[in-house]
Amino acid sequence: MSTQTDHGHELIPRPEQTADALRAALAVVAPGRLDEMQSTKDEAFAKAVEWQSLSPVRSWVLVWARDIEIARRPDLATRHARATSDLEHEDPVVAQEALRELTVVLDEAMKAVRA
Repeated sequence: MSTQTDHGHELIPRPEQTADALRAALAVVAPGRLDEMQSTKDEAFAKAVEWQSLSPVRSWVLVWARDIEIARRPDLATRHARATSDLEHEDPVVAQEALRELTVVLDEAMKAVRA
């Protein structure tokens, strides 16, 4: 269930941006995060009711689509893990570069899911 694209191997195809499709994709690429996904979904829906706005739900979808994009692409997942582990490095230059790289990875993933 992988495809070749300009960025390389993908574990699964990019899911549709629906709650069910995102949940199914997460169950494959990062099943340990399913409880977190449900918890943040519950929070987003509660805020949507409170605010009388779909904005929190739209944000929830985008955040999880972005995180799944990272998890389904080993190239991004590796860069994300490396940057995350270096965020609190004792060398401030390494930590600053890690923050820059993390930002680039998150931006790349968000751009992909918004395309």
